[in-house]
Amino acid sequence: MTAQPYSTIGEDRPSRWLITCDHATNRVPGWIGGGELGIAPEDMARHIAYDVGAAGLTRALAERLDAPAILSDFSRLVIDPNRGEDDPTLVMRIYDGTVIPANRHIDVAERERRLERLYRPYHAAYARLAAKHPRRAICAIHSFTRQLRGRPRRPWAVGVLYSHRDKRLGPALVRECRDLGWITGENEPYSGHLDGDSIDRHALAHGRPNVLIEVRNDLIADAAGQQLWAERLSDVLAGFLDRRGV
Repeated sequence: MTAQPYSTIGEDRPSRWLITCDHATNRVPGWIGGGELGIAPEDMARHIAYDVGAAGLTRALAERLDAPAILSDFSRLVIDPNRGEDDPTLVMRIYDGTVIPANRHIDVAERERRLERLYRPYHAAYARLAAKHPRRAICAIHSFTRQLRGRPRRPWAVGVLYSHRDKRLGPALVRECRDLGWITGENEPYSGHLDGDSIDRHALAHGRPNVLIEVRNDLIADAAGQQLWAERLSDVLAGFLDRRGV
């Protein structure tokens, strides 16, 4: 039997929150280049291949919130589940200075194969979990690198991202994080809205409250950091929906 391109945790847990991790692993399926994309192991260990530390943080946070979780099980360099199917960055040919040989000459057939075997099953499972609670809210967990090549160092410990189409949670979460003394970016280090991304597809399109949390990856690179930030974030998120009246 072919392994699922995702994993789920606690599908029947009662929390309204669904914790998601789009970029959980750097795995390359064996049917793609024998399990390699043609880049060095040290590049596959970088943020370009997955969100370092995000999977451990997701699992620990979901446990503390008694919430279900879904995590991808394929590298974002194979195909990015946090992009729409028509997004030109769905399969990256170069990322943060690294050329991806297996993607340089990808054709329509190979793109469709990756969509059908990885991307679409992940989103089908995501949609199913999102629909299991009638008042579902989504918390997407990501991590970011402290510095892209040739760019200034990023000052934030945490980033809170939200769309201009739904401000029910994002601005308030920014305030609460800052009140706790965390150096918090508001729609930093990335824009809070991207047409066709996971939040757009599974939250905005259905009116579900949502927030995307980015944690700097050096802070969650090991189990101790992941547990620490799970504790910190769960303390904020545990009663957050009630405080916001959503």
